[in-house]
Amino acid sequence: MRVNGKTRKAAAAPFVPAFARLGEATGAPLHEAVKRRVSEAILVGEWPPGTVLPSEVALATMFGVAVGTVRRALGDLTAEGMLSRRRKTGTVVTGRTPHHSLRHFFQYFRLHDRDGGLVRSTAKVLSVGVARANREESSSLQLAPGEEVIHVHRLRIVGGKPVMHDRLVLPAAAVPDFPTVPARVPELLYLHLIERYGLRVSAVREQITAALAEPEDLRLLKLRPPAPLLVIDEVAFDQSGAPVLLGSHRATTAGHCYVNEVR
Repeated sequence: MRVNGKTRKAAAAPFVPAFARLGEATGAPLHEAVKRRVSEAILVGEWPPGTVLPSEVALATMFGVAVGTVRRALGDLTAEGMLSRRRKTGTVVTGRTPHHSLRHFFQYFRLHDRDGGLVRSTAKVLSVGVARANREESSSLQLAPGEEVIHVHRLRIVGGKPVMHDRLVLPAAAVPDFPTVPARVPELLYLHLIERYGLRVSAVREQITAALAEPEDLRLLKLRPPAPLLVIDEVAFDQSGAPVLLGSHRATTAGHCYVNEVR
């Protein structure tokens, strides 16, 4: 097959021991969970372009799901361009990865390296707590005055260096029993909303601006003034069109860039 203009032989898929069997307890449909596991193996390079995936029966055994569940997941990834079905060969990784579909939006860091490649980050939760929504939060989240919200403040680290910090606000009534201890806050927050509360984010509205780093930014991101920042403010909406999350991300772009892909 041809990848990036070059011909390469399709390679056999490596065994991936990290694939755990999926249980029925997850709030997300099983085929969505299979899509997530397969796409993550592709995006992080465990299954590089040209890899021939295990058979549907083998994947179903790995994940502990029905063959039909795997078939639906692979069909979706084929429609998205990540996989290609080839007669006599099987299902092949194409090398085309739509990093900014909503599904990848849920799972991955918002910035990319200077070549546009996907960047893996770790999130350190600095604080989490419950408070009464202020006027702006009440208006944006369509809450009654005085309703409670969850505030999460976290730091994003890439290669051992802090590159972005996030402030997130969620309606407390929509996420009962949300962790109030920083160490227990899930790193993949959008995915947690799906699996724990059945809140499927179907749209995100972003506003992108530039700003000079403030004292908190300088301290958290270890910058020297004057330092320019990229500011991403967002509102996320669930499947009914109701706002379920506010986010404000402040990032240094010294070694990264924001990539927006329109399809």
